[in-house]
Amino acid sequence: MQKRQSINLKAMRLIITAVIAILILTLLLWNYFHGGVPSHHILDRKDLPEISNWWNAVWLPVLTWILLGRINSRIEKQTSADNSSNKGLGNVLGRFMIGLIFGIILAVSFVHNFNPFLDNVLYILLILTFIVPLFFSEFILGFVLGMTYTFGAILPTVFIFIIAVAGFLIYRFIRPLIFKVPQVFISKQAKSTNG
Repeated sequence: MQKRQSINLKAMRLIITAVIAILILTLLLWNYFHGGVPSHHILDRKDLPEISNWWNAVWLPVLTWILLGRINSRIEKQTSADNSSNKGLGNVLGRFMIGLIFGIILAVSFVHNFNPFLDNVLYILLILTFIVPLFFSEFILGFVLGMTYTFGAILPTVFIFIIAVAGFLIYRFIRPLIFKVPQVFISKQAKSTNG
């Protein structure tokens, strides 16, 4: 069963990467024939270099292939450890959707200059990392895909990789400490009331 599922995931990896490659090429060709392919300045500053969206034709399929491979490897490890592949796939899809929705909201907020959200993006992401592992490949892929139409794929990738490093440190080291404090307090109270 595990072998058959991993083969299906590998086939899905190829199909999803091909679909994303076709979609990004279609978008780039549409842009080319309707005013030109946009470029984006780093940090939205005109004095910094700009990155053409043409790079998305290469970067987005490569990024998708790599991230889907990492997702596949993690699911295979989880499946062999606890034999519950459906739960793993559901969690992957959920984290992907959270990343996608967050990326879309951020892109729309930027386009419409919605400063209350834009000014607090880092805080929101830091709070979110206590609930969702932002460093997981599916969140990163969803986030980049959600922002690609507005910003291209390269700038969102750089941004989310920086956030992912901070998210990894918070999720793996700070989060367990914070959740352990109430348990220690409760166990001390239980001992004092029983003793």
